[in-house]
Amino acid sequence: MAKISMLLVGVWLLGSWTGLLDAEYMKYKDPKQSIDTRVEDLVSRMTLEEKIGQMLQIERKYASADLVKKYFIGSVMSEGGSIPAPQASAETWINMVNEFQKGALSTRLGIPLFYGIDAVHGHNTIYKATIFPHNIGLGATRDPELIKRIGAATALEVRATGIQYVYAPCIAVCRDPRWGRCYESYSEDPKLVQAMTEIIPGLQGDVPEILPKGVPFISGKEKVLACAKHYVGDGGTIKGIDEYDTVIDRDVLMRIHMPAYFNSISKGVATIMVSYSSWNGVKMHANHELITGFLKNTLHFKGFVISDFEGIDRITSPPHSNFTYSVEAGVSAGIDMFMNPKLYIEFIDDLTMLVKNKFIPMSRIDDAVSRILWVKLMMGIFENPFADYSLTRYLGIQEHRQLAREAVRKSMVLLKNGQYADNPLLPLPKKVSKILVAGSHADNLGYQCGGWTIEWQGVSGNNLLRGTTILTAVKNTVDPETKVVYKENPDAEFVKSNGFSYAIVVVGEHPYAEMHGDNMNLTIPEFGPETITNVCGATKCVVIIISGRPVVIEPYVSIIDALVAAWLPGSEGQGVADVLYGDYGFTGKLPRTWFKSVDQLPMNVGDPHYDPLFPFEFGLSTKPTKAFYPA
Repeated sequence: MAKISMLLVGVWLLGSWTGLLDAEYMKYKDPKQSIDTRVEDLVSRMTLEEKIGQMLQIERKYASADLVKKYFIGSVMSEGGSIPAPQASAETWINMVNEFQKGALSTRLGIPLFYGIDAVHGHNTIYKATIFPHNIGLGATRDPELIKRIGAATALEVRATGIQYVYAPCIAVCRDPRWGRCYESYSEDPKLVQAMTEIIPGLQGDVPEILPKGVPFISGKEKVLACAKHYVGDGGTIKGIDEYDTVIDRDVLMRIHMPAYFNSISKGVATIMVSYSSWNGVKMHANHELITGFLKNTLHFKGFVISDFEGIDRITSPPHSNFTYSVEAGVSAGIDMFMNPKLYIEFIDDLTMLVKNKFIPMSRIDDAVSRILWVKLMMGIFENPFADYSLTRYLGIQEHRQLAREAVRKSMVLLKNGQYADNPLLPLPKKVSKILVAGSHADNLGYQCGGWTIEWQGVSGNNLLRGTTILTAVKNTVDPETKVVYKENPDAEFVKSNGFSYAIVVVGEHPYAEMHGDNMNLTIPEFGPETITNVCGATKCVVIIISGRPVVIEPYVSIIDALVAAWLPGSEGQGVADVLYGDYGFTGKLPRTWFKSVDQLPMNVGDPHYDPLFPFEFGLSTKPTKAFYPA
């Protein structure tokens, strides 16, 4: 009996020591350890299957908590317009993200996941969110401090829905406005794009001085991971064709398209997304020289590199025609996380085979996984994996809408003010008998916001967004005794017969995103030119252009009394009325050249053939009519 007791005691002691040893070696769970130590410990414990799972980001429609657990998935995401329910509340979003997180935490090692979304002008997929001006408009403000505040507000609204990762900012340098993503670019000028990278510390927080440059940093639960994109040369493709080839020498690539990445890395950007485009015929998703050789080894970027949506599929033509090759090429190039929304099991099988057959060394897998885990540990998601419901109160708050309104008025560029310099039309008088507001974009929040709003390609109308149309803003601003008449496309006789004191015409592009916005003629869509001609030929008029880029306007400039480039201002149209009526002055400057004819394109400031309608940095100024204190 004594022998049995001693044996039991020995077994108990052995179990206790084993438990102590396990606790000692679970360093990755100890926040007191350095991140490097925790990463090394965790990677040493991981199987190949667990490592490959961390390298995947899958779409929410094809995910579940059980699938996340089964395949050790590292990240889940929403593609453009992908939502858990129509007009989903912040709480509904949080519940979904937390459910995926439960799956991740129930795996053997309990590695949490993060959720990614396009928040490119505010939290733009979410009902009731504040929609800020698109980047081209922010470039017109030339105000990096404002852009940083917008980043901070966006981060709060994203965290309000439980999401921790945004695919922003786009730091493309758009060199041809025919490109359908030109509105996602701050400017044709690399220096202005560099200045606008100040949005990164807004999104992520300011990097402490004690940290070395290039180390990813996020400062707490009210901040999000940022993503500088699309690496590199996405804005320089031939004729602005989306995802096409950027044919330039290395000097031009480094001088025009690379500089903003230097700033982004020094500001601690956590992730960088690779471009669909090619450089001199080599797909960026397969470019080892620029991803590993330059970005990681020369610039010493310490965060992780992520593919674009099904990015490696498009290494081949047609896409996905040799997926095993695409996996090998993408992983070998240095991409760490792969946005494989639907066919992730095929990715797992192919990469497993490639590693086991030594086509890809384990050291490359460990590099990718270590970078991903480093970011996860740095952001504190191991200690706080679940969303904070108390942050839901930040979604679409008035403070953020006031900030968006400020951004709108600072982004307005006044291109013409009166037929003669000594007789300006703006600022408009608030108290007159009757005014006309016309045009397809005057009372349409969807058009006002552009692409990447609620849906990938944007929406039309006022039902899916919260905000203020330009028509409503005008009505809010004029004297109560001023009669405001709205007619979308009036004929000339109607305008002449009504005796309007002046007219405001709001026309422009319809929403689009990515390749759907590629446009070789850049004319204002149907009825826009007709509305301008009918109205401005019959009464004094100010024309407001809602567009993601310069459009053909030269044929109409002579009959227009005042002309405003409003870009894609977002949900807070009151900012347009703020400057039209002189409560604030016009201060915006063109972030890109306004051409006379598309035959001149591409044409950028400094080019030998530079002959614009309005040059880069052009913008007339006005002064406020009186001291104004917004309600």
